[in-house]
Formats: sequence, structure tokens, C-alpha cells
Amino acid sequence: MEKLVSMRARGSMSDPTSEIQPTVEYRPIRFSDLHALEQMHADLFPVRYERDFFLDVVNGDGIISWGAVDTSRSGELVGFVTAKMVSAKDSEIEDLFSYNCLWEDTALVYILTLGVADRYRNLGIASSLVQEVIKYATSTVNCRGVYLHVISYNQPAISFYEKMLFNLVRRLPMFYYIQGQHYDSFVFVYYVHGRLSPCSPLDFLEVLVTKIWSNRNQSAPEWSRFKESNSLLVTQNDTRIISTEDTRCRV
Repeated sequence: MEKLVSMRARGSMSDPTSEIQPTVEYRPIRFSDLHALEQMHADLFPVRYERDFFLDVVNGDGIISWGAVDTSRSGELVGFVTAKMVSAKDSEIEDLFSYNCLWEDTALVYILTLGVADRYRNLGIASSLVQEVIKYATSTVNCRGVYLHVISYNQPAISFYEKMLFNLVRRLPMFYYIQGQHYDSFVFVYYVHGRLSPCSPLDFLEVLVTKIWSNRNQSAPEWSRFKESNSLLVTQNDTRIISTEDTRCRV
């Protein structure tokens, strides 16, 4: 069942003449949001996104997403965040996570794009969207963090993630190549379930119980295991392709 979280956005609208505060709901992005999602990316970001990216978002094909919709305006999409689950071994920050516990499949949630419509800025919408990603990561047993890249000159995005208690862990020289020019990238991480370095007794017990339960499920009928695994969690097997979309944060 689709989860809806409804709340009145804090702060005031950027339009000083507006007297009605929006009531914003947060939910997974739907296929009906396709056109609005494409338009918002075109309005907010100076790069062109392939159609396949948006189709993957609205179909949940390898991408996890949340949309902020204004229920006072017929459910208009006013903000979004897109992310995907990746293996820590396929990230640039593999060394930050210990593999001397029992985890062989440590995962991370990687934020792809985050944006809020101009007139809905400073209402806490971007923060709420990122919190949805953090809650999702926390609910995933083998996930150890949420991470993202920010282009080095994007000071508003840097300040935003610092306020959200993300840790600046790395600077990657010449990570981006945009319009004939190279730019550095900052890597930010929000740790969940603790930093497994070293492995604590609680972490060890958590992993052990999970593995015992997993072994138990292997004896279940095939249809039962498939039903249980049919969840929101999507793991991509292909290597992440770095592109300009990885920098995008318009909040």
C-alpha cells in the first residue's frame, strides 16, 4: 500500500501575497507525475535528462523516489528526490565501511536528484524529502549510509547537507566535465546503523539474527520467498555511470 505523509509546510510562501499555507504530502512518485517531473528537472537543472531516466523513476525501475505534492492545488508536484540502492563496493567510499564483520553485501543509498519548485522554497520540503530517504535507508538492514556528490561551487547545496548532518568525507578532483570544463566534487555521507568500524557486539548480533532468518527462509516454498522479496528495495547490478545528474540539488 502506498504510504502518504501529510503535513503543513512550515514557513511562508515566497509570494508575500499568498495567505494560504500549502498542505504537502510526501509519497512515491507515480506514473501520473511523469510530465511534471520532466518539466521540473528542465526548469531547475541546466542539463538535459534522457527520457529513460524519468521512465525509470515513475516505474520504480532501479530508482527509489519521493514526491512532495501540494494537496491544496490538486496534488501538484512541487518537489522530488530520486535515489538508488548501490553496493558499497561499487562506490568511491568503500574504504569508509568495514567488511570485517559478517556483512558481504553492505549497501548504500545514493541520492541522484533533489529539487523543489521556486515558490515552495524555504518551507522545509527539501529537508522532509531527504528525511524520507534516510528513513528508507534506516529500514534497510544491510544499508550503512546515504551519500551523494555535490559540485564544489554549489555552496547552497553544501550548506544544506551540512545542516542535515551529512558528513563531508572526500573531495574528488575533476569529477565533473561540464561544457568543456572540469570541476571537483564533494562527497557527503549520512551514516545509518552506525559506522561498522570496528564491528560492535550489537552489530554482530544483528547480522547473525538476519543470517539465521535468511537461512530459514531458504527452506520456504519458492513462491513464498518471491512474495517476501517483492518490496520497494531495488538493487542495481550494473556499475554506476557518473554523469552531471549526480550533482543536482535545487532546494
